[in-house]
Amino acid sequence: MKLCRFGPTGSERPGLIDAEGAIRDLSGVIADVGPAEISPDGLARLAAIDPASLPKVEGNPRYGACVTGTRQFVAIGLNFADHAAESNLPIPEEPVVFQKWVTCIQGPNDPVTIPRDSKKTDWEVELGVIIGKRASYVSEADALSHVAGYCVIDDISERHWQTERGATWDKGKGFPTFGPIGPWLVTADEVGDPQNLSMWLDVNGERKQDGSTKTMIFTVAQIIAYLSQFMILEPGDVITTGTPPGVGLGQKPEPWYLKAGDVVTLGIEKLGEQRQEFVAWSEARA
Repeated sequence: MKLCRFGPTGSERPGLIDAEGAIRDLSGVIADVGPAEISPDGLARLAAIDPASLPKVEGNPRYGACVTGTRQFVAIGLNFADHAAESNLPIPEEPVVFQKWVTCIQGPNDPVTIPRDSKKTDWEVELGVIIGKRASYVSEADALSHVAGYCVIDDISERHWQTERGATWDKGKGFPTFGPIGPWLVTADEVGDPQNLSMWLDVNGERKQDGSTKTMIFTVAQIIAYLSQFMILEPGDVITTGTPPGVGLGQKPEPWYLKAGDVVTLGIEKLGEQRQEFVAWSEARA
């Protein structure tokens, strides 16, 4: 099952993607795609609905972030060995954990604002994990039962703020618009093995990242079990799980970064695609 939120910013409605790829309006059934709706009981109720019984949405409406009510946006860094190498950093012995502020969350195709005075705005295609059941001190064997579904995330990063402005990465990760999520929440049963998904990202039509979740250092199950040892994950929380090589920081012969007018497209097998145009801070403020 593929769930989405569509419509103008701040007025999104819940939707379901049918077998033909059309949006079916769920607003007569549920208020939104949030923590209650993506709980195991909530998803079971939605799965029982015949999509053909729902109104078909005409045209091509904007997609919002595919889940609402997120209270924690947790990120894992350096989770691909070859990305750690291009970053000139050692392979971590335990997951590298940081936060993306929930205020950075936006729709998958909304414009991204390059921060004022940014020097190093970068791209990262990542597998997003959306929690559907409270997780505290869970085992690796039980971890995936706490997942409602998966989505595409562009973990947009400002490397200057991330690595050159003090000891915490968080400062470079949560600028407004730096968290495109979606277009869909694809339920765990439809995705199957999260460690067997191809992923890619293009900048201005040129392939920059081409990888697979097969090469993650820490699996989704390991990440959830690890995080749950020191924090409580609640329904609606989002985890973004790391990126394969090919980011701007690792370009050869020297790094290069995004500028106003650049277009980034990205996708993950079974989870859909995103497209973002990058705009200058001054233009976004106009």
